[in-house]
Amino acid sequence: MRYILTGLAAVAVAVTGCMEAEMPDAREGHRAYEAHCAMCHGAGGRGDGPLAADLSVAPVDLTGLTRTAGGTFPVNRVLSYIDGYKRQAPEAVEMPEFGLLLEGPSVPVATGAGVFTPTPRPLAALLAYLESLQD
Repeated sequence: MRYILTGLAAVAVAVTGCMEAEMPDAREGHRAYEAHCAMCHGAGGRGDGPLAADLSVAPVDLTGLTRTAGGTFPVNRVLSYIDGYKRQAPEAVEMPEFGLLLEGPSVPVATGAGVFTPTPRPLAALLAYLESLQD
């Protein structure tokens, strides 16, 4: 029994150690957005960035993600697109995978029904910024 409790304590410490308590905010995510997204999606997220005209598929208007998802910001869908896991929709054909550029210490991101997923802080910050853009 002692070994089980010691093992559980070690797991709890390891999990806690990989997550920062303070969640990133939209201001922190804005910096990541400007560095990686604005050139295509535009300063305001409407898909009108300086490179948009050169793309064969117009960048998505990021201000309407909540509206097109039925009124709830689609956390999992957005994380998947940014990270490069989901490339099924035609509008995402030319979007590069940014997951490797957004690495860092993890924070717990609510991904649905009481589930929190360890997510690299820069990616969580970008998610917070994109959520702040919603109309």
